Amino acid sequence: MPELPEVETVRRGLLPSMEGARFAHVAVNRPDLRWPFPERMAERLTGAQVTTLRRRSKYVLADLDRGETLLIHLGMSGRMTVSGDPLGQFVHDHPQAEKHDHVVFDLDNGARVTFNDPRRFGAMDLLDTATADQHPLLASIGPEPLGNTFDEAYLAEQLKNRNTPIKSALLDQKIIAGLGNIYVCEALFRAGVSPRRKAANVSAKRVAELVPIIRKVLSDAIDAGGSSLRDFRQADGELGYFQHSFDVYGREGAPCHTQGCTGTIARITQSGRSSFYCPQCQR
Repeated sequence: MPELPEVETVRRGLLPSMEGARFAHVAVNRPDLRWPFPERMAERLTGAQVTTLRRRSKYVLADLDRGETLLIHLGMSGRMTVSGDPLGQFVHDHPQAEKHDHVVFDLDNGARVTFNDPRRFGAMDLLDTATADQHPLLASIGPEPLGNTFDEAYLAEQLKNRNTPIKSALLDQKIIAGLGNIYVCEALFRAGVSPRRKAANVSAKRVAELVPIIRKVLSDAIDAGGSSLRDFRQADGELGYFQHSFDVYGREGAPCHTQGCTGTIARITQSGRSSFYCPQCQR
């Protein structure tokens, strides 16, 4: 699944065309993706203005002037592209429709936003804005790792009694919102912490170091334009490129990047997911 940096990259890419604009026409070309679309979704969106385009964890949220919020989840292969943008940031001509263009948003400023999802693991829903945080997909999500409520004291409290591996704890969306496999691997490498180590056994000093490291790993990925799966695209259709800067993820058998370390990157399976790390310098 795309992780926080990919979703934030998409949000930023959509922002110039969507925020402040109205949906002039919405085409919903199938009855469902991962779940059925909301009842009368096209009708409910048409004419509505996007007042705010925000992100919560791995979800893009478009707040509308009608008191509803459009929730968008990219799933495994979902991508959103922009065409006809009057600001000139994207291609001007609308491309030919593709087989998996499941939802098409035409905006009153001339832009078109297309949601394409070959594997159909994405999702959309319409929520009441006032109670959106209580939606089942959002209600139990932890604090944003780039927000003020994610700090050393919070993380230490969450980890102190957990006997699960630190890798699993950091992937728990109830503890931290939006962190996924790629960036947990990268953060643990930068912190010098083995993904095998039990969360409760990570020292207070190393927990304190993890907080700014997690923030920096995510910020680097956002600045680089996202990464994640080979199917991921930015809103202008270009591939993310932070994947070329990974220290451990996907580098099994390659030499460790740590200066003076002679180790090689190993891969293990934890809870059905691949963990990449350097056994020599991550303890």
